[in-house]
Amino acid sequence: MKAIRIFRRNIANAIKSIFRNFSLSAASIICTTITLIIVALAIIFSANVNNFTRDIENTLTIIVFVDKTATEEDISSIRSKILEIKNVKSDELIFKDKEEIKEETMKNTDKSSSLYSIMENWTEETNPLESEFIISVKNVEDLEETATTLEKIEKVTNVKYSEDVVDNMIPLFDVVEKVTIVIIIGLIVVTTFLICNTIKLTIFARKNEIEIMRLVGTSNFTIKLPFVIEGLFLGMIGSIIPMLATIWGYIFAFDKLEGHLFTNYIRMITPIPFVFYTSIALLIIGSLVGMFGSYITVRKYLKI
Repeated sequence: MKAIRIFRRNIANAIKSIFRNFSLSAASIICTTITLIIVALAIIFSANVNNFTRDIENTLTIIVFVDKTATEEDISSIRSKILEIKNVKSDELIFKDKEEIKEETMKNTDKSSSLYSIMENWTEETNPLESEFIISVKNVEDLEETATTLEKIEKVTNVKYSEDVVDNMIPLFDVVEKVTIVIIIGLIVVTTFLICNTIKLTIFARKNEIEIMRLVGTSNFTIKLPFVIEGLFLGMIGSIIPMLATIWGYIFAFDKLEGHLFTNYIRMITPIPFVFYTSIALLIIGSLVGMFGSYITVRKYLKI
């Protein structure tokens, strides 16, 4: 019961301190709010870029063309050798023979076109198309190495995959994601610094009170606790507006942009439950930064 009474008293002291130094507290809350809004934007952007990258990686495939002279036994051998490659998703391996490719192409071709007429006259012997394996990979970073291994298989005439996407787009998105993470960390550090300054001024205003507490033998923990709770409250209050802005803003943007970012190729993450996870992350960041900033400031003062 005594511990509960002490904790309640510390909460009351923290709330009183916020109102006692209202202008300083308001400045910290406003700065925390602005910072967390930017952090929220960075998280949303980073998450959507990462989601787009995963979508690209999941749709990237390798097309392996089989020699027209390959027999059923050769095709079976090629299949076995493909499945031996560790980076190949064995459950997603697809084989299409040349007749199947011909039929699919004809379905997507205008019947009045000359191409359709030419393809219609192809027989199994005169069909110039090549059968193919469509391969999905486990790790897109090893795509080039996998393609090189496939090229060495006997009766494989050609191997195709999206080199430009692998060489340019995915590394670019990785860089964007890393830069965004650095920005988020930088903003969190700035927020911590602002909280530290606010708590430092609060400590200075209560300098005599703290000195008396130390003289009568009050433990450092008891002295620190109200300030840590105050920092917690400042961080939590500062995160309220960013949380609401994230929830309503993202849902509004998702509906307004019809679920796509900049272009129809970039699909946005579905708002629910993404916005709630992001909001919880903002609350945790605000709370931890407030507590941490308060703790290190008070600890530094107590060492004097």
